[in-house]
Amino acid sequence: MKQDRTPVLIVGGGLTGLSAAVFLAHHGVRATVVERHPDTSTHPKARAINPRTMELYRAVGMEERVRAGRSPISGNTDLVHVESLAGKERMRMPNASPEDIGRISPTQWTLIDQNQLEPILRERAVEAGADVRFSTRVDGVEEDAEGVSVRVTDLSTGVSSEIRAQYVIAADGSRSPLREMLGIGAHGRGTITNLVSFFFEADLTEVLRGRRIIAVYVNNPEVRGTIIPIDNDRRWVINVSFFPEQGQRAEDFTEERCTALVRAAVGVPDLPLKIESVDMPAWDISARVADAFATRRVFVAGDAAHVMPPTGAFGASTGIQDAYNLAWKLALVLSGTAGPGLLESYDAERRPVAEETVRQALLRFAVREGKQYHEIAAELLDETTMTFGYCYRAGAFAAEPGAPDAIVEDPEHPGARPGARAPHLELSGPEGPVSVIDLYGDGFTLLVDEVAGRWPVAVEREAERLGVALKVVRIGRGTRLWDQDGSFRRRYGLLAGGAVLVRPDGFVAWRTTGGRTGAGDLAAVDALRTILDRG
Repeated sequence: MKQDRTPVLIVGGGLTGLSAAVFLAHHGVRATVVERHPDTSTHPKARAINPRTMELYRAVGMEERVRAGRSPISGNTDLVHVESLAGKERMRMPNASPEDIGRISPTQWTLIDQNQLEPILRERAVEAGADVRFSTRVDGVEEDAEGVSVRVTDLSTGVSSEIRAQYVIAADGSRSPLREMLGIGAHGRGTITNLVSFFFEADLTEVLRGRRIIAVYVNNPEVRGTIIPIDNDRRWVINVSFFPEQGQRAEDFTEERCTALVRAAVGVPDLPLKIESVDMPAWDISARVADAFATRRVFVAGDAAHVMPPTGAFGASTGIQDAYNLAWKLALVLSGTAGPGLLESYDAERRPVAEETVRQALLRFAVREGKQYHEIAAELLDETTMTFGYCYRAGAFAAEPGAPDAIVEDPEHPGARPGARAPHLELSGPEGPVSVIDLYGDGFTLLVDEVAGRWPVAVEREAERLGVALKVVRIGRGTRLWDQDGSFRRRYGLLAGGAVLVRPDGFVAWRTTGGRTGAGDLAAVDALRTILDRG
């Protein structure tokens, strides 16, 4: 049997898998991607990429490319719960505004359909040297101390072969065959509802009543489902729940029945409409988290690691952020710069975040199932907090004694503690404003206060000796980048002479709040060596 070799094999060519290939390429790793479907998605599916994920695409030079493919509904704002589109509006979910986000990030939400984003990612991955193979099924996997052997079949030719990889990322969807082959279980509520989707054409101008909807959640005795605009004009998709336990089947959704369901959801019994097709495969809304996100050499990401109801626009972005967390770690281990212990932090960091994200998605879905907003409001975290405020409790960072154990912090008042996202701050530079976020993404970054002395130079030299990319950035008067009114110290919780070490993924790795002595270099170097599993 023919055997190919690759440093990283990514199983799954959806948003998570293709993003992983792009992120790995950014760090100098050319991956192989295999996907069992013949092409990228033809269904909109995920439709919103949150601003934290846009920061990641920005870091690899793809922000404008992604924005150029944004959806026709990119200017829409309303997420509404209704009995019918023409009838009573039960509630609107709160939506973060661009003005709010601008204080937290240099970028913003992007509404782009999954079937538009996947081709953009595929094209970029191939440009960067990734080997992307569609119509390729995984038939078996064997993991050993030196690597992973994966048996695959080219479905277009029927020819089987083997791919030998040092590491594997399983990003093959919520039913992940690879995760099952590895014997990794999952826990959670499980399947919540089964759905069919179909496209239709209709003029809904009158019943919209000026609302610019992203999605309309319908719940009445005749239909439970979601109406979503496609072209912001006459083309729509509706996702309708059905109940196998009551003997209902996807095959029962004929054109006549679909027409009746659309009219019931819209609330206009004689609505003129055209059903485009009724042959899309059934799918389900589920809530599960994998029991483990890693074996020795296989890492589970995206829907294979966590699947959640499509409420809050959490699913796609959480998976893409999995890939970003993993890419820089794999690159450092593959290059020999870091020891394999660095990879153990992936499960420790990402699984608790997934658990909380799934919980938040379920709270939002409870409103779709009929609960009143006030019943879940006390437990609900807003989208901005979930987007920017999640923190790692344990992982590849030097935790501070007595640090909070909370899984989230308020992004409007960030603590900048190790394990949290390094906060956005606009600095003044010789060529204009610069976001501190744009300093991250390649290697480690040591931000130092203007009076920190000479000790950061020693950290830079030690990093060079270790083979680690690290840049020192001084912030303050008399430097290339300066802040206004001491905002750097306030935003990062520093005193005069303080410093912060930031990881390649923009999370704080270590911090010293202040001091002008040479002790800072010893602590920073020790933290860096520990993170890299270098003793």
